[in-house]
Amino acid sequence: MSRLAPVAAVWSTAFGAACVTVGSEYAAPAPVPTQPIAHAPLSDDAPFVSVAPVLDGRFDADPAWDSVPWSTEFVDIEGPDRTAPRFSTRMKMCWDQSFLFVLADMQEPDLWATLTRHDEIVFHDHDIEVFIDPDGDTREYYEIEVNALGTVFDLFLHTPYRAGGPADHGWNAAGMRLGIDLRGTLNDPRDRDNGWSIELAIPWECLQPMGAPGTGAKHQAVALPPNPGDAWRINFSRVEWTLEVREGTYAKVPGRPEDNWTWTPQWEINMHVPQHWGTVRFTKEQP
Repeated sequence: MSRLAPVAAVWSTAFGAACVTVGSEYAAPAPVPTQPIAHAPLSDDAPFVSVAPVLDGRFDADPAWDSVPWSTEFVDIEGPDRTAPRFSTRMKMCWDQSFLFVLADMQEPDLWATLTRHDEIVFHDHDIEVFIDPDGDTREYYEIEVNALGTVFDLFLHTPYRAGGPADHGWNAAGMRLGIDLRGTLNDPRDRDNGWSIELAIPWECLQPMGAPGTGAKHQAVALPPNPGDAWRINFSRVEWTLEVREGTYAKVPGRPEDNWTWTPQWEINMHVPQHWGTVRFTKEQP
């Protein structure tokens, strides 16, 4: 996008690559984390919708989202006793027979993204991430990360990294569609921005159980699309960097680690502890 882009920018993208995995070794269930836990993981409902959202990143006049409540505000990944996030983040979900729909809304005074190739390490930019464990067994789960350019990093893990991993970068969220709304100008430090929002439409067919190569073992079969009342483990993470301006462009402040803000805390700086992810219950259509 041009540095002189208009105040609001919207685009949509579809991903058509096939669902594929590459080899990894199946490992035992992830160990129980040792970090103290202040409260149980959060839970939320995702209602069925008869009319799908319009995937343009805008939600304030979309009937599909109007009756779906927002989540609680995201907190620091280590929990609410840590420093509160500098900027607001919230999400909501709904579903139909074809897709899981995700909406995330982020306050952001410095819209910034640099990575443009699929499966680049998107969290090196500001990003939003969703983690999905359909059967809730804390193994065999999906991770999707997106930056403000719409660049996607998607992967599948047979087990968390600390239980052996590794990540299967060959998995793609085939058929996923997205829309982004930028409330400001991307990569232009001459002004202050308001934020960005993103909608994802994740096809159920790409969340099919996959066996661990060489073992035949699979995570438990789940109904796809889910049945009303089914519950999945899901969590969200936002990665935010502290920026400065050098020669008219954004740059990361040297030596400053990223901030990690999540829907439900992980109680450590590690998203790959699925035991701490929240529970999302799929419900019938709201009246």
